Amino acid sequence: MKSIVAAAMALIAVVASPVQAQAWPTKPVTLIVPFPPGGGTDAFARPLSAQLTKQLGRQVIIDNRGGAGGTVGASVAAKAAPDGYTFFVGAVDHAIAPSFYPKLTYDIESDLVPLTVIASPPQVIVINPSRVKESDFKSFLEMLRKNPGKLNYASAGNGTSHHLAGELFKQQTNTYVLHIPYRGAGPALSDLLAGNVDMMFDGLGSSAQHIRNGKILPLAVAAPKRTPAFPNVPTTAEVGIPDYVVSTWYGIWGVKGTPKEILDRMHAEIVKAVASPEMREIWASQGSDSSTMSQEQFAKFLNSEIKRWAEVTKASGARLD
Repeated sequence: MKSIVAAAMALIAVVASPVQAQAWPTKPVTLIVPFPPGGGTDAFARPLSAQLTKQLGRQVIIDNRGGAGGTVGASVAAKAAPDGYTFFVGAVDHAIAPSFYPKLTYDIESDLVPLTVIASPPQVIVINPSRVKESDFKSFLEMLRKNPGKLNYASAGNGTSHHLAGELFKQQTNTYVLHIPYRGAGPALSDLLAGNVDMMFDGLGSSAQHIRNGKILPLAVAAPKRTPAFPNVPTTAEVGIPDYVVSTWYGIWGVKGTPKEILDRMHAEIVKAVASPEMREIWASQGSDSSTMSQEQFAKFLNSEIKRWAEVTKASGARLD
């Protein structure tokens, strides 16, 4: 009798999984964004959530959980119920965190399931022109070298791509700029716009609109070639630092234990959303292409990025400030 019951339960489990995936979603889906509103992650997550809402027929909600370089939100996501109603919108910062924070309460590779990269805009070196008068990179660099410590730069927090990009810049240009960490790129960018800090190594996605309205000035993009969104802004190679290439990529993760059928469905919906004409236009305006990855490709890419940034962290000597 017991064997018959066990066999029946196993059959129910096999049948229930695809049925569950077909019914999903039956209620709102949450995207945890581990930074405050207004930063680069938010700039891509919000249009994506709107498009997914249209496609899924259920509200896709943004839940901003800032703190500790994005690791607070990642920890919350890793502990969420694996029912297919919580996903995580992370970034290159989460490939940096394992080598920067020694006591993380989650493992980005094993506690969360990589689905796909959604955008990869380059970083851009931007200044507040009311505080920094040198408007071209050559004169700016000369001023930095003559005045070590005169300028400061804002970051999204310790161990974020903004922070490491700044440390890498200092290392490769033999300059010193004071690091000022914030609780997210949004607050950091707000202080740059307000004239409370001098410069920032920011993702082009969050800086683009402010560059267009003239509130901040771009000196160079940290990419191998110029971006079509800002064709007049030189690359770091063109201004003399060819090895300074930094991309602020963003990706989506699921919670470990979420049914595979739901993860596969969400992956397919994200790929469809990013490829839509509306999203392609938004992505292009923010300096990013619309390429995505398979789940397997993203997992391999994430692992390679963790190793890459561990080397950068060690070489730069970056630490918690």
